[in-house]
Amino acid sequence: MSSVVHHIELWTMSLEETAPSFDWLLTELGWVPERDPAWAVGRIWRHPSGVYLVLEQSPDVSGAHERTRAGLNHLALLVSDRGRLDDLRGQADQHGWREMFSEHYPHAGGPDHTALFIENNEGLEIELVVC
Repeated sequence: MSSVVHHIELWTMSLEETAPSFDWLLTELGWVPERDPAWAVGRIWRHPSGVYLVLEQSPDVSGAHERTRAGLNHLALLVSDRGRLDDLRGQADQHGWREMFSEHYPHAGGPDHTALFIENNEGLEIELVVC
């Protein structure tokens, strides 16, 4: 077994608005999009480890995501090195992501933790961690 996570599924209020930000970020991190033309309300990206992420616009969504409520606060994804992290930081705002905690970059998670925290238009937060 190469991973302990099988998949992650995130719901969105608007696939059309949210999918481009995830497509840019995940493909930059080496995830491969898998498109099923018959499934108009969802997108899938697969990591080389086999783990995949699903983004789905469901009619059952009951409201906007709020990361400060109980439940998912953010996803933390690995980045190969600090240079790559800096590159992603420089491009994120052009692809639907807003930097969080910029005044503490790259150590917003603490002095021994190198990461970039970004949030999209729906309030979904991603932490990009240098491994």
